Amino acid sequence: MTENTQNTAVPARPVLRKDPVVRRITGNDVIDALAAGLRDFKAAPQYGLAIGIFFAVGGMLVILTASALQMSYLSYPLAAGFALIGPFTAVGLYEVSRRLAANEPLGWSSFFGVMWQQKGREISWMAFVVLFILIMWMYQVRLLLALFMGLRSFASFNEFVTEVISTPEGLLFLAVGHAVGAILSLILFSLTVISFPLLLEDDRDFITAMITSVRSVVTSPVPMIGWALVVTVTLIISIAPAFAGLVITLPVLGHTTWHLYKKCVAPPEDVS
Repeated sequence: MTENTQNTAVPARPVLRKDPVVRRITGNDVIDALAAGLRDFKAAPQYGLAIGIFFAVGGMLVILTASALQMSYLSYPLAAGFALIGPFTAVGLYEVSRRLAANEPLGWSSFFGVMWQQKGREISWMAFVVLFILIMWMYQVRLLLALFMGLRSFASFNEFVTEVISTPEGLLFLAVGHAVGAILSLILFSLTVISFPLLLEDDRDFITAMITSVRSVVTSPVPMIGWALVVTVTLIISIAPAFAGLVITLPVLGHTTWHLYKKCVAPPEDVS
């Protein structure tokens, strides 16, 4: 009697990947990254200017919309919140820096194409993380307004500013609001400063990317938090003159972030 045997294929072992290797950096590395970011902007300014103009116009539209809805008192938090989506739109700038370093050709199709390609990748999930922080930012502003200023509206932004800086309640609202905002900003910075460029270059899941980003901040807290302060002050100064400063500063910050990522993270090799 003959038995029929069936060959069973042995499934291939999945390829295991090491976690990204995080390197310690110094203040000089941040300065070098900033210099490299400036060089990239000068080498291909048209792409950076496109992103900068988009943000400048978008910021003005946010403010005008708040004014039209008679919610001028939300102009400042809306403007600050609008800047939080910068890491997502900076993906195109990361691609420009990557191509310049690799001596690959540049073009508008590759610039916009890389941003379009992210719609089905892990960066899309990172966009939800940024959006969640933005919602938290706006919610805490409304909550603190109700707690310290009461449930009342202001006829103009000037009236709101006068109330904030001339009353004890307003000054307390300002202090607590900026403290909470600083915490949210630090959380967002820690989650995204490395994750967006990492996801562009390496096929990782967004959870790993966020963990790697936080590890980078924890590994080099002084230079990374120092860079966060530079970004914050630069954005505040850039937003002040009707968002016009963003036309130049935003692309430089974007290119610099790419080079900072390259200094912080050494992508691991696949191992079986």
